Amino acid sequence: MASSAPPGSRYADQRHYVVATSLADLRGPVSGTVNLDRSLDWSGDATYDLDDPGDMQVLYQTVLNQAATEDDLRRWLHDETLRRLWPALWLPARLRALWQARFPELAQSSQALAG
Repeated sequence: MASSAPPGSRYADQRHYVVATSLADLRGPVSGTVNLDRSLDWSGDATYDLDDPGDMQVLYQTVLNQAATEDDLRRWLHDETLRRLWPALWLPARLRALWQARFPELAQSSQALAG
């Protein structure tokens, strides 16, 4: 018999998100054009121009939402870029909370922008 989520729980509460162990390990590309793996972006157009701020933001949102391993995070995200983009990223509340719990400096950057 398969186990199921407790009655009343939501998918958002059960969804698994990967959080990096260290921001310093994030050494992904910061410029040029990249093609995300199909496991991360199955939209049919997984090409991102990292020199375009909008593309960069969408790539970060996609990777943070879809990463299955820390290797995905290390390959595609860059620590300083993540810190800079963090306040503007559109992320599920639970995903944002998990990252900010591990890296309080991300929460501080969001508060500084709001303040």
